[in-house]
Amino acid sequence: MEQGLHPSDEFSERSIVSSDTVYDGLIWNVLHDEVDLAPGGPRITRDYVSHPGAVAVVVLDEHDRVLLINQYRHPVGMTLWELPAGLLDVAGEEPLAAAQRELWEEADRTAGNWAVLTDFFLSPGSSSEAMRIFLARDSRLVPEAERHQRTEEEAEMRYSWVPLDEALSAVLGGRIHNPSAVVGILATHAARAQGYTQLRDARVPFEAHPGLRSR
Repeated sequence: MEQGLHPSDEFSERSIVSSDTVYDGLIWNVLHDEVDLAPGGPRITRDYVSHPGAVAVVVLDEHDRVLLINQYRHPVGMTLWELPAGLLDVAGEEPLAAAQRELWEEADRTAGNWAVLTDFFLSPGSSSEAMRIFLARDSRLVPEAERHQRTEEEAEMRYSWVPLDEALSAVLGGRIHNPSAVVGILATHAARAQGYTQLRDARVPFEAHPGLRSR
């Protein structure tokens, strides 16, 4: 056992022998890869989802309340309490700009103070999806004439300002299931205990994202 280890995930380049798209979807594809783990070593095959990645936003007001959005999610057949969030599917758009766009589209808001809360992979054994969660404070509504027109499931969205401690209890009590909401609420609670002093600049490169490592 290693003593005094400061854990940090590391990039690990492996030789990809072949890569084929076995399903070409509307948002994500399924790839079939053959990979050499080491020169002369074992070769593995893996099918996984190639995903554009996403961003989410914890909006925190001056009363320590988190803005949550209630949205229908068809694959699980439930309406879930979530954070404002969306895909990194606009070519060349930086994660911060994407988060600002999603906050405007889904919550009719802008924010004056931004920081990176955390980065994570949603299911690294089966998907390349990487998500960056931002903390946004000093938020305000945009004028009604400038708001995004939401359609389909988004047209049914409901909103609620929930005290952070109450949101934490909902996560620990199994009442909130959306992964970005769970991670974001837990991370915000931990960051608050540290006075938000360890958060990263909102424009720090999203290096963990497989598609953004060369930017």
